[in-house]
Amino acid sequence: MTRLRIGNRTFRLPQSRSLRIALGIALLIGGILGFLPVLGFWMIPLGVMILSNEFHLIRRLRRRAVVKWARHRQARAARRKFDDDYLD
Repeated sequence: MTRLRIGNRTFRLPQSRSLRIALGIALLIGGILGFLPVLGFWMIPLGVMILSNEFHLIRRLRRRAVVKWARHRQARAARRKFDDDYLD
């Protein structure tokens, strides 16, 4: 059974590969139409996470984005610490 882990929560995904791909694509399309009511831009990252279980290229791009985001947050925290130390 395929599972998707987001933070501390785990979600079960459909066992059928084609259904998982259809779900991921549907979430991406719904996210692109996020300016409409009910749909939202939150659907884009969720669709990418579901599709990254199936396709290596999308998984690689997602992992690169996660690493880049973590480095950005780490650099930002270091700058804040430096600014706080400088002011003291």
